[in-house]
Formats: sequence, structure tokens, C-alpha cells
Amino acid sequence: MSTRSLPVAELPLSLERDVFLRSMLRELAGSLQDIVGLDEASGFISAVGQSIGDELNAQYRSAADVPAFDRPQVSAVLIDLKRRIQGGFELVDSTDARIEMTNTACPFGDKVLGRPALCMMTSNVFGTIAAENLGYARVVLHETIANGDGRCRVTVHLHPDDGAAVDHGREYFAR
Repeated sequence: MSTRSLPVAELPLSLERDVFLRSMLRELAGSLQDIVGLDEASGFISAVGQSIGDELNAQYRSAADVPAFDRPQVSAVLIDLKRRIQGGFELVDSTDARIEMTNTACPFGDKVLGRPALCMMTSNVFGTIAAENLGYARVVLHETIANGDGRCRVTVHLHPDDGAAVDHGREYFAR
């Protein structure tokens, strides 16, 4: 045992607010998944994601001074919001029927691993913004970093009859 004593403030810890908050969310999602199951945990996180989606949509519309975004603008908003929170989303394709994206960096970092319920944040934020601006969205998370896929692959279907039912996913409607 060392007799050397460092002041507590100089201890080599990687503790700061961002890591602490991501760790707290990871443990909260894990506890929910363990106690109520993945589906119910996803439901709780979905409710939070919808509120955040509403808030972000309002912020983007206000900053752009527009009542609603068109599809190219929705695509740009989805990519930009993830960029601003240190996600690595890129647009693969954007058509009248769907918006396809990939992601190589989760905003939750490595704290998302094994916590797929946290992916409902992406689903609900994307779905809420797309539906509130374009009328409808069905978000399909084909691959996720949380599930160990190494990347996320997300499709936002913009019409209920474009094959989205085959992909399953979660539906969102304008309110």
C-alpha cells in the first residue's frame, strides 16, 4: 500500500458531466429492461423521445422561421440534430417514400451497448419530427450499435403503403 497521498481533486478519474449522465441513462435503461422487460422499457423511453422530438422540432422550426419542413429539410434536420449531439449519422438516400441513414457513432457512446431500449430515443425523435412535418412516419431500426451491429441503419418510411409494413418498425402520425 502506498503512503503517498494525492489531493482528491488530483486523482486520475475520467469523471465529468457527460460521462456521468450517459452512465446514468445506461443504468436506468438497464434497470428498466431487467425489471419490466425490453418492450416496456422501450415504451417508457419512447415517451421521453416523443417529448424531446416535439421540443427539437419546435426549436428547428423557430430557428428556421418556418411553419413546417419539407422532406429534404426533414432529412437535413435529422442528420444535423444527431451531429450536434455527437452522433455519426449520414444520409444514404432521401426520396418521396423514405429517408435512409447510417450511423457510426452513437450519442450515448459505448454506454448504449446492450441497452437497445435507448434506441427508442432515435426512433421517437426521428418519427416525431418526420410525422409532424410530413404527416406520417414509420421508423425501422434495421441495425443498431446497441445490439452489437457496429453501426446503425435506419429507414424513415414516409407513407404507410410503401412496404413499411413489411419492415415493421414504429408508426408516428401528425397530431
